[in-house]
This record gives sequence, structure tokens and C-alpha cells, in this order.
Amino acid sequence: MAGSPHEWVDGPTVRLDRRDPYLRLQSVTIFVRDLDRSLDFYVDLLGFQLVFDARSERFAGRRFVTVAPPDGTANLTLVAPGPDSDQHKLIGRATQVTFVTEDVLAKFREWSARGVRFLVNPRLKRLKYPVHVRGSSSGESPSTAGELAAIWGGVFARFKDLDGNAFSLVSFDEVTHAVEAQRRAIAERLEAERRAAQELDIAKQVQARLFPQTLPPLKTLEYAGLCRQARQVGGDYYDFLDLGGERLGFVIGDISGKGIAAALLMANLQANLRSQCAIALDQPQRLLCSVNQLFCDNTPDGSFATLFFAEYDDTASRLRYANCGHLPALLLHSDDTVERLEATATVLGIFKDWNCEIGECQLLPGDTLALYTDGITESYNAADEQFGEQRLIEALQRHRELPSQAALTSIVDEVRRFSPHEQHDDITLIIAKHRGN
Repeated sequence: MAGSPHEWVDGPTVRLDRRDPYLRLQSVTIFVRDLDRSLDFYVDLLGFQLVFDARSERFAGRRFVTVAPPDGTANLTLVAPGPDSDQHKLIGRATQVTFVTEDVLAKFREWSARGVRFLVNPRLKRLKYPVHVRGSSSGESPSTAGELAAIWGGVFARFKDLDGNAFSLVSFDEVTHAVEAQRRAIAERLEAERRAAQELDIAKQVQARLFPQTLPPLKTLEYAGLCRQARQVGGDYYDFLDLGGERLGFVIGDISGKGIAAALLMANLQANLRSQCAIALDQPQRLLCSVNQLFCDNTPDGSFATLFFAEYDDTASRLRYANCGHLPALLLHSDDTVERLEATATVLGIFKDWNCEIGECQLLPGDTLALYTDGITESYNAADEQFGEQRLIEALQRHRELPSQAALTSIVDEVRRFSPHEQHDDITLIIAKHRGN
């Protein structure tokens, strides 16, 4: 006996921690008289699974059937040899196949009720076996190497199939304990995964409420925003801030990192901006300097955010903006020219000694303003090409006649068709169209 029973409990199919060639027991051949009849026995009475049932042209159309117990990796291959073959004489001979279970009595009752014939009813045995000490160089036999031994108990039973092939059904104390420990570990893991998924779903709902829920009305501008996250929560951020005095703040940002960590930083940035947006009307630089200071103080080293902040004057159709290390906003004029609103400051959250410049531009009827994150322009197709800024400009021009919300949906759908594989980054876009007074 090579080892104790707990070593027999089935583990992962492939063990990644091993460097020697992969090896396991694949199947044991059982000779039977009628495959269909035997298949009914193993599948219907014993509850085995049908793994394979086909004919092989290589063996003159001979049929092969393989079944497997519901747990474990080894299979039984059922073969119906010809009546004049040597294998036919082996039908009903001792198979020396043993099935292990955690509860022989339960299986005995279940299978007996289905019509399985037991040769030996379940009985308790206690066995004492020597433990071999690996690496012993004394030449002593395993039984004398340190006089080590172990005692374990088990329940044994024996049954036959329809052709008289006999099998052992055993349950060992250590196997039962190991199986129960595995069950507990799996149950705990599943419960932990369930709780994590539930908490992540709650976080997704909370973050969804951080995005703007209403659109303050403007006389000259029709606008909309959209964010499709790569994960359940993410670090992209957009917002519409009612600054009063017929002025609206447009905000789009991208937090470094992904997942929960980025989502927490996004919430921090949103809270800082909304709590101080009142000073943006007259002093946008002061607002952004304060936001940068708070972001530096409240986030880990190395965390940062790119941000585009714009204040739109609905009366004058004027846009004042600060681009803090973000991708350039695109202003498409009605004559098809494109104005790129480049960076006026570095990113937020890295330098405490920080300042920004304020840019300004005029919007005219028919103009379209687009703010976006790199989840759009850096989406890749199968040829490893990026969607890029130029494709975004062309998409904006194609959909210039659509309302902003419809244009948003159409452009994001184009990005998804261009990059149909798994989304790796959040996709966020704001479109604003000047509709005249």
C-alpha cells in the first residue's frame, strides 16, 4: 500500500505546481456481453455518466462505450468481445476495481433499491498498515523503519454488474473527513464569491448614482453623456454641474487604474468637484487648484487623474476650459473644420505645487463639442489598429444631424463593432450641439 487513504481523494485535473509529465489513470476495461444492457446498468442504476459512445472505423466499426462515476477522473470502458475471443472468457472474472465513497451505507441503500445485487453487505473493518519513511537509507523494511504505523477504519461492500463482474465499494475514515473538508472549503469559497459579487453589484449601483441624473436645461446647447464601464465599476467620470447664472460645467475625467480602487478615487474626485463648484463661476483656476490639493492629500502616492473641465456661458455661447492632462476635446465647426482643445495643465494628484491656464473658444450654431476618454480612441481591432481620433471625428461628422443622445449611442456602437472582443477600458463620451438661440 503506497499511501494513506486521504491521498486517494481526487484533486484538480491538472496540477500546475508539478514539473514532471502529467499522469493520471484514464480508464479501466470491463468486458461485458451486451453494451446497451450494461449501459443501462451503469447509467440508470449506478448513476454513472456516459462519456463516450461511438464506433471506430479503425477497428472495423467496433463500438466503444465509456462511463464514469459522477466524481473523480477515472473511467470505465465497456467492451463486448466476440464470443470466440479470449476476452470473452474474462467476462464475469474478478475485475479488482474499487470505488471509494464517503458513505457506503447510503450508496448501498440507493443502489439496492434500484436492483443492484450485492455479494457482501456493508461491514466495518479496521486496518493497520505500515508507513514507509521516504528517504530511509538504513535498508530496513517499511514495517521496521522507526516502527511507524497508522490505523484507520472503513466500511466495505461488494456488488456485481449484470455480467457477474464484481466491484468493491469502500469508505475510509480519512477519505470521509477529507471529502467533508473539501466540501466545507468549497462552500466557504462559493459563499465568499457570492458576497463579493453582491457587494460589487451594490458598488455598481452606488457608482451609477454618481453620474448625472438630470440635465440642467440650456437655451443654446443640447447635450448628453454616456459611460460604459469595462468592469462592474470603473474610474471614468463625467458630470454636468449647474453653476448658476445660465452657466453649466462640463466635466470628464479618467482615474489611473481600474476596478474598485479607481471607482473609489472617482467618487473622491466627484465629491471634491461638486462640493466646491460654486467658486468655478468666477475662479475656475482656484477650484481646480483646490481639487488638486485634496486629491493629493486623500489618495495614495502614484494615483492621478486626467480631467477636462469646461464652463459654458449659455448667454454668450462661450466656453472657458482647463484641460488637465486629458485627451484634447474636439470642437467640430459647421464648415467641417476641427478645433482641438489641448492640455492647459498637467494631471491632478501628483504635484501639490500646481496651477493651470484657462482656454476659451466660441461656439456657433451647428457646432459640435465632444469630450471623451481613451477607452474610445484606444480600442483595438483584430489587426491591432486603434480606433483613434480621426475615426472619432469622422463618426461625429456622420452623425452631426442626430440629437446628442442618439449620436452618442451610434458612435459607441461603432467603437464596439470596431473592437468586438472583450472591453478592456471604460468608454465615456459627452456630446454637445449648439442649436442656435
